[in-house]
Amino acid sequence: MAGIVVAIDGPSGSGKSSTAKAIATRANWNYLDTGALYRAATWIALEENVDQGWEIIAAIKKRPIFFKTDPKNPQIMAGEKDISAEIRSNRITDQVSQFSQIPELRAHLVAMQRTIIEECPTGIVVEGRDIGTVVAPDANLKVFLYADLQARALRRASELETQSATQDVAQSLDNRDLIDSTRKISPLRPAEDALELDSTEMGLTEVVEVIW
Repeated sequence: MAGIVVAIDGPSGSGKSSTAKAIATRANWNYLDTGALYRAATWIALEENVDQGWEIIAAIKKRPIFFKTDPKNPQIMAGEKDISAEIRSNRITDQVSQFSQIPELRAHLVAMQRTIIEECPTGIVVEGRDIGTVVAPDANLKVFLYADLQARALRRASELETQSATQDVAQSLDNRDLIDSTRKISPLRPAEDALELDSTEMGLTEVVEVIW
């Protein structure tokens, strides 16, 4: 039986990951980045050169995805391989929204997410795009964290190892927003009972304090 569940949804660059890890660390709870699971599935699909839902799921069964839920050192594995760094590459970022639209793959990964949540005995902070609406609709607290496109692009550009132009990052985020918010299955949107929080003018500490 799951302990306390905090769901944090929102678009890329809104501060979900930093916020979720900070809350989980402060509470001494577990942390789950569901986007990392979709990135890992995308990495496996590209490695195996497959694009059909059933093919990707078969490939995942050969290289099982495992997420280490320590908020101070979250890692994601594909079989025995640590792919935590590789899934953040532009190659994965540019394609993950396309793969995450595949119905069979979403169903497979949602089931995986729910298992991780259910097996957490104390508390877990889960971040993604459909946690409060689909994955954990009964979460104890739901937060929808957002910021304007320019602020998100500046944050994401500063995180990237390659000095991508902010304008290019903004275009990439805008494209992902469109795909994620208009897909037929589990679109990006706030749950009806979510705390909607605009982080455009807020620092991480302030966001964490509001949620806490």
